[in-house]
Amino acid sequence: MITVTVPATSANVGAGFDALGLALSMHNVFTFEECDHIDITSVDGTHVPAGNNNLVYRSARAVYDQLGIPLPGLRITQKNDIPMARGLGSSSACIVAGILGANALLGGRLTRRQMLTLATAIEGHPDNVAPAMLGGFVTSVYDEGQVYTVKKDIDEALAFAAFVPDFPLLTAKARAALPQMVSHKDAVYNLSRAALATAAFCDGDYELLGVATKDALHQSYRLPLIPGGDELFDFALDLGALAVYISGAGPTIMAVVRRSDKNFFERAAAALPRHETLKAFTVHRLLADNAGAAVQVT
Repeated sequence: MITVTVPATSANVGAGFDALGLALSMHNVFTFEECDHIDITSVDGTHVPAGNNNLVYRSARAVYDQLGIPLPGLRITQKNDIPMARGLGSSSACIVAGILGANALLGGRLTRRQMLTLATAIEGHPDNVAPAMLGGFVTSVYDEGQVYTVKKDIDEALAFAAFVPDFPLLTAKARAALPQMVSHKDAVYNLSRAALATAAFCDGDYELLGVATKDALHQSYRLPLIPGGDELFDFALDLGALAVYISGAGPTIMAVVRRSDKNFFERAAAALPRHETLKAFTVHRLLADNAGAAVQVT
């Protein structure tokens, strides 16, 4: 049996639209066994598709197809701690798990770059699948069918406050809210900040993150889809967050905080229910996952 553990991810990190992402200490766990039919179950009660349209199965089948090997079926179990449709990479976790699980069943025939490229082809962009597979803070480029990445371990001095609401936001809806064209000024605005965010994580100058995570390409268009989103940005900054941004396509709002700020999460948890516009959110204390997806063969 193959067991694959995949971390949650937070994409974009503000200005790094479809290019930056980081892995967090929340995980989904999947098991794989070859079988003569499709048998997919959730061990935690979360509803998941049980047929060949299941994203984990489709991703696993893509590996078999790429290698030209018939796939009669698979037995897959899913334990889903990453909330779905919340901007924390639940879909990417399924894609990465399916690819890693199938590759392990087949004796590890694909390289990590081949697997990452396949995952990106399925997902459409590498900002979530890259940190899900590699861990840490990852800068990714998808160029002419190949994925190029640079990974940096995230400093243990940082923690992450995921403000997760009790309502979903489908990625398709969040993408539909974006304009088809952007100005040269806005492109430069984001390019400079994405570069600064990468440098800040690499150099450890985290005071820069407040500026580096500002964005002109997607957040202002998506915030109206997140009731209370604007207020939550101000709320987290007032509590002392280093930076605040929409995690992926939303609706989770992510704050970067110093791990030494022991009271940030207690203050946030106590204050959220008292705000009429913010009581739909629950704060989760997360740390970085620098290891990325793990595969165990038993």
